[in-house]
Amino acid sequence: MLNKKTVDDFNAAGKRVLVRCDFNVPLKEGKITDETRIVAALPTINKLINDGAKVILCSHLGKVKNGPNEGESLAPVAARLSEKLGKAVNFVADYNVTGEAATKAVEAMQPGDVVLLQNTRFRGKEETKPEAAGEQFAKELADLADCYVCDAFGSAHRAHASVSVVTKYIREKGGVNAVGYLMEKEIKFLGNAVNNPVRPFVAILGGAKVADKLAVIDNLLAKCDTLIIGGGMAYTFIKAKGGSVGKSLVDDTKIDYCKEMLAKAEKLGKQLLLPIDTVVADGFPDPIDDPNLQVEIVPSNAIPDDKEGLDIGEKTRALFADAVKNAKTVVWNGPMGVSENPVLANGTIAVAKALAETDATTIIGGGDSAAAVNNLGFGDKMTHISTGGGASLEFLEGKELPGVYAADDKE
Repeated sequence: MLNKKTVDDFNAAGKRVLVRCDFNVPLKEGKITDETRIVAALPTINKLINDGAKVILCSHLGKVKNGPNEGESLAPVAARLSEKLGKAVNFVADYNVTGEAATKAVEAMQPGDVVLLQNTRFRGKEETKPEAAGEQFAKELADLADCYVCDAFGSAHRAHASVSVVTKYIREKGGVNAVGYLMEKEIKFLGNAVNNPVRPFVAILGGAKVADKLAVIDNLLAKCDTLIIGGGMAYTFIKAKGGSVGKSLVDDTKIDYCKEMLAKAEKLGKQLLLPIDTVVADGFPDPIDDPNLQVEIVPSNAIPDDKEGLDIGEKTRALFADAVKNAKTVVWNGPMGVSENPVLANGTIAVAKALAETDATTIIGGGDSAAAVNNLGFGDKMTHISTGGGASLEFLEGKELPGVYAADDKE
């Protein structure tokens, strides 16, 4: 657990507790289309309510590029939370987030009450660089509370005002900074998988770009027994081995890096598996979910010049599934192809199915692979599905996450 205080390590009774959640949920016409992140926050919120805390919730939602707007208000989250908690959640709609309306709402709270502040990014100070990360905003957030709990793993890799900077001001007033149950679970599963895995340990990486996963590949190669690489990033590796990849996605600036990783795997005695056959089409599907896309399967190192590789082939699916069969720990981040397309989702489905059928501890590293597993109906077969794509990637890289690091150490 990295020895951090949790919600079980302090008495919250009667205290104002600010909880940073990850309520960055998808919205369509004002309606929440996936409430996974809201459900994930409930154990911590319920624990604090039952302890008699005054629970003040905050979160961002969306990118908020052009200033505050009702389309990214947390109002729908407040309504859904009220239903889930079985009690009224007092939503402070003020775009200033920590202004007079918030102060008055908090002053009126009784033990067990819940207040939800407006989208933290409406302040415009949330996403600035760490050295200037909205100090004033962080101080105002801390002024509302006695203690702070970070339960937003999806934002834990950001040194933002409401994620890590606020802890400084809570500490100054003698308050406790802890992590919530969701953060504790994420750290436990991802931390154990990377630093103390039950072996054999298989890591599966997919997604489009090698550049996005440079440090992850390097770090996992040193720690796992088998590294499987699929998705668009595999074609740069295949080209690095001298294969012909046609019009497939390739990062020519990373060819040497891929050669280094292949050599490193050999030197360390690790198995590095790449696709042996590939589903190809004339080009990327447009629209992306075109169900009539014409495809064929070819050897992955002999893709015709006029074809583009878009998913792993049948032989590769069998190869990857076989590698997972006897594993004791599996971490998966990134789809095997353009999984949004029904014709190109078979590789991702095959990997999800292989993980669902193994006895291993299976950890899905957030983002597209988490969405794929849930959409394909395999979610309940996985040991742990991370709620944070970027955060889980940085964790797998071995980076220190500001939202974790900022919490108080256990005494």
